[in-house]
Amino acid sequence: MSYPDNNQNSQKNNDAADFSTTDYAVALQYDKDAHNAPVVSAKGQGQIAAKIIELALENNIEIRQDADLVQMLKAVDIDEEIPLEAFAAVAEILSYIYASSSSGEGV
Repeated sequence: MSYPDNNQNSQKNNDAADFSTTDYAVALQYDKDAHNAPVVSAKGQGQIAAKIIELALENNIEIRQDADLVQMLKAVDIDEEIPLEAFAAVAEILSYIYASSSSGEGV
């Protein structure tokens, strides 16, 4: 999952998506056996943000744009769990991903 920091609120991952104005991206990973919550697995701005998004697209990983969430997650260190304040937004995204996966839409 990646959260580009720009002015669009939410956009489904697709090749037509325009991430050229992305200033910052945060990638999350969740392993229920290792952590109680998703952790920040990568984050960065500029070329690093572009690479995070590129890798996500190449690997069919869901991308959501949410500037408010990115602002919150910028403060989280890599390999640290997301803060409680981010749970609702991240849970909504995960719910969408799981529903899409189980309905056969693919992600």
